[in-house]
Amino acid sequence: MSKITITSPKHCAAKEGLKIKSNYKKLYFTLSAFFTSILLLILLIWLILHPAKPQFSLKEVDIYQLSLSGPNLNSSIQLTLFSKNPNQKVGIYYDEIQVYAAYKGQQITGDTPVPPFYQGQEESNLITASLVGNILPVAPSLGFELGRDQTVGRLVLNLKANGKLRWKVGTWVSGRYRFNVNCVAINAFGPSIPAAPLTSNRGAQCSTTL
Repeated sequence: MSKITITSPKHCAAKEGLKIKSNYKKLYFTLSAFFTSILLLILLIWLILHPAKPQFSLKEVDIYQLSLSGPNLNSSIQLTLFSKNPNQKVGIYYDEIQVYAAYKGQQITGDTPVPPFYQGQEESNLITASLVGNILPVAPSLGFELGRDQTVGRLVLNLKANGKLRWKVGTWVSGRYRFNVNCVAINAFGPSIPAAPLTSNRGAQCSTTL
């Protein structure tokens, strides 16, 4: 006599549920493996290429005004920076750049924005900016420092830039990285500021940090 087994609808539903869960797990593991492989590939490319920091140097600095009026400073400076991408296989998107001048650790101009631009492999660009400080509050010691530098005959300024950049490798573009640039300009500075601008065109190298 053969045995007849009757499966209840509840039992069938439970088996179907297990199959669906199993299919979801397979899909999840497949997608996870796929995305992990992509991320590892990107990381491998990144480690192989290992992009070098962009290089900056000063081309010219012209000081048109640097005068104290009580506790306030008025300044007008024209700056030309040389920017180079040293990488052979990596491009650079400069999304944000702000440039300003500092003297004895004090900011003496406002932040001047530079339009965003893309720099291809081993490409170079000139960046120009007009830095202005109108009635900018400064420390009382700044007048003393200016007088001392006039006596010495040398004025040392820090020209600084900061912003955000992205690396481009093929069609892949990285997230944003903050960078900071610090350049030192040395200008001849006599007992009185002449009518013509104080000019420095020694082409000093700048330091860049990421």
